[in-house]
Amino acid sequence: MALQCGIVGLPNVGKSTIFNALTAAGAQMANYPFCTIEPNVGVVTVADPRLEQLKNIANPQKVLPTVMEFVDIAGLVSGASKGEGLGNQFLGHIRQVDAVTHVVRCFEDDDITHVEDRVDPVADILIIETELMLADLASVQKRHDTVIKKARTGEKEAKILVDIYARVIAGLNDGVPIRQQDLTIEDKEGLRDLFMITAKPVLYICNVAEADIATAQTPGAHTMTDAVRELAAKEGAEVVVICGAIESEISELDAEEKAMFLDDLNLEEPGLDRLVHKAYELLGLMTYFTVGPKEVRAWTVKRGATAPEAAGVIHTDFQKGFIRAEVISYDEFIACNGEQGAKEKGKMRLEGKTYQLHDGDVMHFLFNV
Repeated sequence: MALQCGIVGLPNVGKSTIFNALTAAGAQMANYPFCTIEPNVGVVTVADPRLEQLKNIANPQKVLPTVMEFVDIAGLVSGASKGEGLGNQFLGHIRQVDAVTHVVRCFEDDDITHVEDRVDPVADILIIETELMLADLASVQKRHDTVIKKARTGEKEAKILVDIYARVIAGLNDGVPIRQQDLTIEDKEGLRDLFMITAKPVLYICNVAEADIATAQTPGAHTMTDAVRELAAKEGAEVVVICGAIESEISELDAEEKAMFLDDLNLEEPGLDRLVHKAYELLGLMTYFTVGPKEVRAWTVKRGATAPEAAGVIHTDFQKGFIRAEVISYDEFIACNGEQGAKEKGKMRLEGKTYQLHDGDVMHFLFNV
């Protein structure tokens, strides 16, 4: 799936450092605003320990994890909605992503300038949120003026849209981003072709100093990250605390060195693994597996996907000609030591077109083209 998370934030908060560590894509980094102009796109592996267990049972020729795409987007400044800085480019790029991962600076460092000449993560968040709401407001007001004319002719759909747009405009004028407005599924569908930025789900990434990484992980122990957590709790958003500098170092180590490095820092896993998993959840994604002698592979589907839709992720012909799916839950596959054991114990199920997948299902599709 081509779902993308956009990495956004003010200039010099560590976006490109974190992006480089995530993807090893080599995005340019420097201590001046707008270092990133064109968005860099990186494909990131989603770490999943279940693959190792499946590999031990199936002994395949190769193992293929699922992946996500992250996009490093140019830094935003106050006034971006009116074209300040690289505002127009930034806003155009962010409209295209499916979710927003917002990097906020939660560290003091006199050697790294801050575009606002102070370090205040909540104030930084509000700057960007304000600019994004202003951009959305301009877009929806423009469309609102257009549909009003159609509504006057009696066009039924236009009348519905006039009402939706008016309520969204009122919410934005009150300082409420679209994702926090009380909108129905039908309302959201009416906004779909506007690509509203503040309708996208948000994950806050607190970029902390190396010396603070241990305390910052614990709520109540770090003033800046606590302030972001408090704001996120009000929004129903998620927060991940990482140190971009540490993650940059970890990304260059082999597996043994990485384990030693994490142990020295009293960390159980790289912060970027937590970031990727949170972003995966943010996009409403889950994983199913195919297992065979040639390969063990993880596939990405949206939560609530049906068996034919899951088959279509492998190939569109699988979905068109779907007959049924053979399904074994991950836990039962492991407990029965593979497909044959699951069959013998009656743990393999035959499911039809209405079956909705569960995370970790091990599947085999039967189809006819």
